[in-house]
Amino acid sequence: MLRPGPLNLITDVLGLEVGHATDEAVRSGVTVLVCPGGWTAAADVRGGGPATREIDVLGLENLVGRAHAICLSGGSVFGLAAADGVTALLSARREGLVVTPGAPAVPIVPSACLFDLGNGGDKAWGTEPPYRALGEQATREAAAGAFALGSVGAGRGARAGARPGGVGSASLVLAPGLTVGALAAVNPVGSVHAEDGRSFYAHPFEIDGEFGGITPDPTTGPEPPFPLHGRLSAADLQPGIATTLCVIAVSAALTGPECRRVAMMAQDGLARAIRPAHTPFDGDIVLCVAKGAELPDGPERPRRIAFIGAAAADTLARAIARGVHAAAGPG
Repeated sequence: MLRPGPLNLITDVLGLEVGHATDEAVRSGVTVLVCPGGWTAAADVRGGGPATREIDVLGLENLVGRAHAICLSGGSVFGLAAADGVTALLSARREGLVVTPGAPAVPIVPSACLFDLGNGGDKAWGTEPPYRALGEQATREAAAGAFALGSVGAGRGARAGARPGGVGSASLVLAPGLTVGALAAVNPVGSVHAEDGRSFYAHPFEIDGEFGGITPDPTTGPEPPFPLHGRLSAADLQPGIATTLCVIAVSAALTGPECRRVAMMAQDGLARAIRPAHTPFDGDIVLCVAKGAELPDGPERPRRIAFIGAAAADTLARAIARGVHAAAGPG
C-alpha cells in the first residue's frame, strides 16, 4: 500500500524548499517554491482566466525548460510583481542562468496569481502594491521541511466558493527514492464539498483522515453539474475571479515532455477534488518540476511516467482538500 512521505508535504521531494509570506492587513500573500540549481519544469494551463508570468519559457519548443523557483501569489495581476522580489533575491545569491561572465545571474521564476481583491483586506496600496516585498520575504523564508497549510501565503485571501480556501499539500512515496508531492493554492469558483456540505469530493483518495475523514452522506441524491449550493450569485461569476494554482514535484530526472505529461495528467486531480473545474472563470494551472535519479530507458519508461502522472493526480486531489480543511480550522 502506498503511503505519504514523512511530512505528507511537497517537501518530501528532497531538495525542494517552500516559504510563505502573509500580509494580514491586505489579507493576501505569496508562496514560493525554490528549486536549487534549476529543476526541469513544464506547465499545463486549463482555466479560462489565467494570470501568469514566464510560463512560455517552459514551452517544449523553447530553450530553457527549467525553473529556479515557482512563485504563487494572491493579488491578481498585481501579484505578478511578487516574482520580481523572488528573482532579485535569487540573482543576488548567484542562483540562475549565467549567460555572460560577470553579468547578473538570471533566475527562471514561472509565476501564477489568484484573485483575492474582493475579500475585504486593505487594498489601498496606491502605486506600491506589497507583492514584490512579499515575494522576497517568502524566498527568504523558504526551507526544506515542514510548512504551514491553510490561510497562509498565496492562500491567505483565497475562497473555495463561499468558504475559506487556502494552501494545501500532500505527498506519496511510489518506490524507494521516488516520491511525488503536490501543493495547491485553492481558490476555485466550484465546490470542494459534496452535496452534503461536509464531505470532500476528494474523499476516495484520503489517507489516514488527513482532511477530516468525513464519509459522504449516502442519502443525498444526484448532484447538479455546477454544485454551488446557492452560495454564489450570477453577479459573482466574472472571468478571472477564481483559480487553483498547483505545483507537482517529482524526485526523478524527467525530461521536459515528461514533466508536461505529468502536469497534464495531474489536472485530473482538480476534477476529482473540485466541481466544476477549469471553468471560464478560473485560471487553473499545474506546473511540474522534477529532479532526482534517472529512470530506466526502454519500454518500461513510459509506463513509469504513466504511474507517476496517475499518482500526481491523486496526490493533488488530496492537497486541494487538505488546503480547504486546514483553512476551516478546528472542528
